[in-house]
Amino acid sequence: MKCPFCNADETSVIETRVSEEGDRVRRRRRCLNCDKRFTTYETVELRLPQVVKQDGNRAEFDREKLLTGFVRALHKRPVPTEKVDAAIDSIIQRLLSLGEREVPSRFIGEMVMQALYKLDQVAYIRFASVYKSFQDVDDFRDAIKEVQKPQQKNQHKFRE
Repeated sequence: MKCPFCNADETSVIETRVSEEGDRVRRRRRCLNCDKRFTTYETVELRLPQVVKQDGNRAEFDREKLLTGFVRALHKRPVPTEKVDAAIDSIIQRLLSLGEREVPSRFIGEMVMQALYKLDQVAYIRFASVYKSFQDVDDFRDAIKEVQKPQQKNQHKFRE
């Protein structure tokens, strides 16, 4: 670490403390050249992958866009904000765990559909209708059948 006073490369760590939250390290340092003291902080830098759009353009990942998609699909649906935040956090964690520098927008859309399917099936149908560009009533009918299949299987399990 360079000294901010004399730009010398040689410094020593006098004291190290971890923040109460455990997400930051504070270090007191002393310059071996000018003997002045200063403080540095270390934090983890997490970088989300860039999103590759269908047309090939790239954009920075935007949590707000993800939230907007959820909010539109869940408009006037009885889903608590905490569950929406948890779903978004889960998607972000999954993206971070991939370790990729780029991810197709389609992949993110599929993760949103999975999350909405678990949260609220009406919201899932709403999102799917836009995401998959439904063209007619048959597309809606197919999506509704897809949602109803797991429910029918579960009903049979209880009868056994």
